Parts: sequence; structure tokens; C-alpha cells
Amino acid sequence: MSMSCKDGKPGLDNGKYVRYTPEQVEALERLYHECPKPSSIRRQQLIRECPILSNIEPKQIKVWFQNRRCREKQRKEASRLQAVNRKLTAMNKLLMEENDRLQKQVSQLVYENGYFRQHTQNTTLASKDTSCESVVTSGQHHLTPQHPPRDASPAGLLSIAEETLAEFLSKATGTAVEWVQMPGMKPGPDSIGIVAISHGCTGVAARACGLVGLEPTRVAEILKDRPSWFRDCRAVDVLNVLPTANGGTIELLYMQLYAPTTLAPARDFWLLRYTSVLEDGSLVVCERSLKNTQNGPSMPPVQHFVRAEMLPSGYLIRPCEGGGSIIHIVDHMDLEPWSVPEVLRPLYESSTMVAQKTTMAALRQLRQIAHEVSQSNVTGWGRRPAALRALSQRLSRGFNEALNGFTDEGWSMMGNDGMDDVTILVNSSPDKLMGLNLPFANGFPAVSNAVLCAKASMLLQNVPPAILLRFLREHRSEWADNNIDAYSAAAVKIGPCSLPGSRVGSFGGQVILPLAHTMEHEEFLEVIKLEGVGHAPEDAIMPREMFLLQLCSGMDENAVGTCAELIFAPIDASFADDAPLLPSGFRIIPLDSGKEASSPNRTLDLASALEIGPAGNKASNDYPANSGCVRSVMTIAFEFAFESHMQEHVASMARQYVRSIISSVQRVALALSPSHLSSHAGLRPPLGTPEAQTLARWICQSYRCYMGVELLKSGNEGSESILKTLWHHSDAIMCCSLKALPVFTFANQAGLDMLETTLVALQDITLEKIFDDHGRKTLCSEFPQIMQQGFACLQGGICLSSMGRPVSYERAVAWKVLNEEENAHCICFMFVNWSFV
Repeated sequence: MSMSCKDGKPGLDNGKYVRYTPEQVEALERLYHECPKPSSIRRQQLIRECPILSNIEPKQIKVWFQNRRCREKQRKEASRLQAVNRKLTAMNKLLMEENDRLQKQVSQLVYENGYFRQHTQNTTLASKDTSCESVVTSGQHHLTPQHPPRDASPAGLLSIAEETLAEFLSKATGTAVEWVQMPGMKPGPDSIGIVAISHGCTGVAARACGLVGLEPTRVAEILKDRPSWFRDCRAVDVLNVLPTANGGTIELLYMQLYAPTTLAPARDFWLLRYTSVLEDGSLVVCERSLKNTQNGPSMPPVQHFVRAEMLPSGYLIRPCEGGGSIIHIVDHMDLEPWSVPEVLRPLYESSTMVAQKTTMAALRQLRQIAHEVSQSNVTGWGRRPAALRALSQRLSRGFNEALNGFTDEGWSMMGNDGMDDVTILVNSSPDKLMGLNLPFANGFPAVSNAVLCAKASMLLQNVPPAILLRFLREHRSEWADNNIDAYSAAAVKIGPCSLPGSRVGSFGGQVILPLAHTMEHEEFLEVIKLEGVGHAPEDAIMPREMFLLQLCSGMDENAVGTCAELIFAPIDASFADDAPLLPSGFRIIPLDSGKEASSPNRTLDLASALEIGPAGNKASNDYPANSGCVRSVMTIAFEFAFESHMQEHVASMARQYVRSIISSVQRVALALSPSHLSSHAGLRPPLGTPEAQTLARWICQSYRCYMGVELLKSGNEGSESILKTLWHHSDAIMCCSLKALPVFTFANQAGLDMLETTLVALQDITLEKIFDDHGRKTLCSEFPQIMQQGFACLQGGICLSSMGRPVSYERAVAWKVLNEEENAHCICFMFVNWSFV
């Protein structure tokens, strides 16, 4: 090893390079691993502590560490580029295989087209030999109808297994099913994979090809454990295992799936699963339903479940050069849509939904585990990724349990109050209550010996699920009741606690403590801190602040057919991995396959309609008024722990609470509906009411009166034009009320952006909340001047957004806004040249 040098001293070679001995290199490497970037003092200390380096100057030590860091960076970059190259090579192979399959499909369709054209032109040749096995119809190969005799014996089951394998492979890599690319899914090195849905086949089917950084056996192990990644899977019971002569395994399975909504029954499957290794070393796991027509073993019907059919499906897993696996997934089912109300049938006839909820979920689980394996084992708040996934799984599973309310889990239905819009279930089984009876941190005893669930479903029109869910998440105060939140907190024994967190953000009075999100950004796990719950005197033992563990998914507006969920549960002070959870929340499922085009900021823009009505909504190319109908079904389920003698009281409270939530959701949905957007062309300000226009005129007139100049550029005539110009003003303009504790009542678009809020949540923000200590002192000293003189100019400084982010501004102007009677209506602030720090 050598190092450049300019002076000629002992140890130098020709006055240019320092020659290090192996012992010196070893010592430097050891020191590098201890401290890769030592300071000047530390380098001198190293020379003193390590005599073998005494003949090397500190400057040369510095250069050696610089070069060593550079080599380390180059090594990591080379490793990264090699991994990217391997991924691109494997993806290219997948795309070539897909292209080959499409070529075969085109050839087949051309053949069919020629055949049918000849058939129509020459009707005299309409009859043909039906025994010919080469005839292909409807894009599917028909196997010979002469099936070998089969029964429940190992030989009979192996016959079914081999047939399942052949049919699965023909779907995974052949042309047995006509596959079309799933809308919105573009294949590429950064995509989750190549995803396709069926066209014109029996039932619903989806297929995906992807790359994962796990070995084939590990991939098979994960995928076979379906309840660990398929959130709708309640249980998979292996009833029998039979080894085969070729080293494979046949399993007889009974699987149950949760119903996604209260309007439909749950599904179950009686399956044969076949695991084997192909001649090329690929691992195959395929499965299909067993039916009585196959003379195999049968499973009697189960109460409260509809028996669905799994057509040949499974996983083809091939080892990838350089490590990892190439996987082909096929999910093909007949979900018996006849058993659900007609309005829900699109949900059970949608291949897109199968792709989103099952096929892509499997790929995401594999990619997430592979990502965790390659990264540190500890994430935010010291939680391991597997522990975070387990928490989100428990939230989702608990919500599904409450939603379905199976009797074998202890749920029983209560009588209604004359209306059937809200269903009440009660569960007092020991398994459900285990872990819920924890003592209060403040010493107050409480015992809950039952759990109640109030649930309901409603049909929504013209509201994209992702937009509605985002609003519910960001504006909890619009639908939640703090006193009921406090009751829920007390019921599961939550005491005052303080959770660590580096970032805290505020949404309309609630505080978000980000916890984690999956690599694909499809799912967020976070902690919500609610302050000031339990205001009434009788709520003395209620917590003044509480925490919720919250799971959000499906907030990507561009994803097609995505189910959106917001599920949360009170958590105790310990926030342990095995903390007791009583999940509640919302699930919104789209019933139409059409994609709603919209802007990522649409929620912020349309939130104002809750105050001003549809006339003030904004219409633009992002979300045109005539964007088509979007239907979805929302299911709501809320759980409450309680003492058994209070059952009637809690049931009545729960009914009214869920009904109030339904009313709030309907109001929000109406405001967010594209059908309520303005039909006028061009941009309109989101405050179209006469009151807003009057306020805009008062703001401009008062500014002119006190400052002697115009606030807006000349040429604006009419209240509507003034409001529009004020709304789009580049500086942040906002008004606050004249109260002892001023709160904001209005802000233009720049003001909302600066505060990181909406017009709906604006009223939850007080004036003093956005200033730091220096700003508050300045404001207190200037406020009397504003009221007496009418205006004041404030020096630049720092304020805070509602999310807690610092915002710098060059200067600020405050003036008193007068109404028509020359009385003070509010105080207006204008922050000039603001930006986030």
C-alpha cells in the first residue's frame, strides 16, 4: 500500500509515496473499523498510542483515512451496481419469457380468428369431429375428457395432483388463460413485478411474475403460510399429508377466508396442495379445490360459510443466478358471486381485486422480508421489522374478527332497537378478554369482562376510497368523539405515558408519531396521540391524553381496485409487542374497476366544501366534474370493552356513536364527491360563498386604509375576482378571531400551505401555537398597537406549521379588518417570503 507525499522524509519512495508495512496497514485497518473518520486530535492520539505508526506524519494518516473511506464507498457502489445488474438481467429474462408467451397467444388468436372466419363463410362445414383434441376455444386448452379413475386413495390423489400441476403450469407460463396487463401496473426494475389479470375465463384470476432476494425453499415456506401475509385468511388447517414417490408432498387443506364486509358471508375452501420439484430444479406449489365429482375425500359444508372453488393455482419458484428467486404466482378462484347482494357482485367478479388483495400481497410480503434480511434488524423506536409486521397483522386480524363475529369465537348478536342499520355483537369469552384487565397507572381499579362490537356498512357514490380514507385519517375531529375515545382508553387501562419519537406532527388536534411503513409504501403503522380527552368532571379517572396504534393502507389514489383501510386500537403505557388490542375502524372497498384520476392534494382542496358547500369547490383538469361514477362500500366496526352490568348502556352508546359516524362520513363524502365540483370551466377559488367574498373585500379595504397602498394588483373588479386574486396571492394571508385566545378563521392557499392544514382543520389552530417564544413575546408587545393604531409591521423570524415544522419568513404585516360598520371584525396577518427551514 502506498500514499502520495510531497516532502522527502524517511519511509518515502522517491519523494512521492509512503510505503506502509503490513503491520502498519493492519493497525490502520483496525483503527478504521473503530473510527472511520477520526478528528485531528484523535489522529495524533492514535500515533501516540500505536508506536508502529510513529514514523508517519498526522497529515499522511489523514490522507490514508480519506482514501480508505473512498475505497469503501467505491466498493459499496460497485456492489450496488452489481446487484442492480443482476436484477436487470433477471427482469430481462422475465420480459423475454412474457414476450414469448404473448407471441404464442397472438398466434393462437390468429388461428382462432381464421378458423371462425372460415366457419362463418362455409356454413356447410359447420359440423366437425369433436374428438379432435387440438381444437381450442375461448382461449383455453381443454384436456382430454377421459380422466383416469380417481378416489381418495394415494394413487387417486396423485392423479388429481399431477393434473393440477399441468393446468397450473399452463396458466403460469402458457396460454391456458388470456392474460392482460393490469391497469396502472407498468413492468420495470423498480416495480413490484409483472402483474396481469384474466380476460374471459371462468371465475376471477390474476398472475404475477417477480424477483425476490430469497432462496426458493424460503419463498415456498413463506407462501404456504398463507395467514401470515393474506389478511383475509382466517385459518388454514392441514388435515392430512401424503409423501409421493417423486419426492413431492400432497396435503389436504381446509381454509377459511373472512368476509370483507358485513353484507356478505365468509368463504371457505376444501383444497389439495401439491409441492414438487421439476426437472429443471424449479420448486412448484400448486393447489385446487376438491369436489365430489372427482370422487376424492369430501368436506361437509360449514355453517356461516359459502364453499368457494379454487381452480388450479399456485407458485412456480425458480432459482436466480447470483442468488434469489424468480417467482410466478397464479390465483384463480370462483368466489360464488350468486351468494352476495347484487350491488356487491362486482367485488366477487373482479380479477383486479384478486390481484390487489392476494397476488400482489404475496409479492409484497416476500419483498418486505427480503428487504428486512438485508437491512438492520432494528427500526424506529427499537422495534424489529418482524415485530412491526406482527402488530399490523394483529390489528387487521382483530378488525376482521370483530367484523365477522363468528360464534365459535364467542360472539353473539344483541337485539336491535327497531332499526337494523347498526348490528351489535357481544363477546364474553375468556380468550377474547385475555390480557385486557391491566391496572391503571394511577391506581384506579377497573375490570372489563365483556367486549361489544357495533358494526355497519354503507354504499358510497362518487368518492374515491383513497381520498376519503386520507381525510378520515387527517381530520379525526370531523367524526370522532373525544369522550368516547377516553372511555375506550379507560376500558383497556391506559395510563399517562410518554412514547419516544423523533418527529411529531399535528392533524386537526391529533398528533401523529410515525412508526413505520412498508418498503412499497402501501401500508403505514403509526401511533396517534390524542390530547385533552375526557373533559367532563365525571371523567376524572379518564386519561387526559391517550395513544392509538393505527394502521393505514390503500391511500394510493393511482392504484386500481385497492381496498382502503384505517384501523386503530388504544394501546397501554408499555406499548409491548403483545399489548392487548381492540381494533376499530373503517374499510372502503371499490366496487368499480374504473380508475379515478385525481390530484394528490385533492383532499386539501376539497376539505373546504364541508364549510362552504359545493358551490365553492375547485374544478380543474386534475379532477373534472364529469369524471364518472365511482361506487364503493364502506364497513365500520368499533369495539368497546365494558363491565357486563353496563351492557345495555354501552350498546345504546355504541349504536348512537356509529350512527353519528355514518352521518359524518356521508357529509364528508358529499363534500369530496366529484359530482359536487363546479361545472364552470377554469379555476375557481375554493371559497365561493358571499360571506367569503365579503371577507376578502374587507381585508383589502382595511389594508388600503391603514397602509395607504393596495394589497392586490389593480384591475380586480367584483367581489368574486377579489377573492380569487386573494386566494392565489403568493404571500401567506390569514385571519384570526378577536378572542382571548385567538384562533384562525381564514387563510388563502399559501397560508394553508404554510400551516400545513386545511380550511376545516384551520379553526383548531390558535395564533400563539404557530409562534416560538420570541415570536409570542413580540406579538404580545405589538398587539395593543394593532388594536389602537390599526396595524403593525413585524420583523422576520420563525414560526411553526401545524405539523411542527419550522417556517421562516422575511417580515410580517398585521392589520385590523373592519366591517361595513367600521367595527373590528378580525386581525389579518401577511407573512412575506416564507419557506420551510
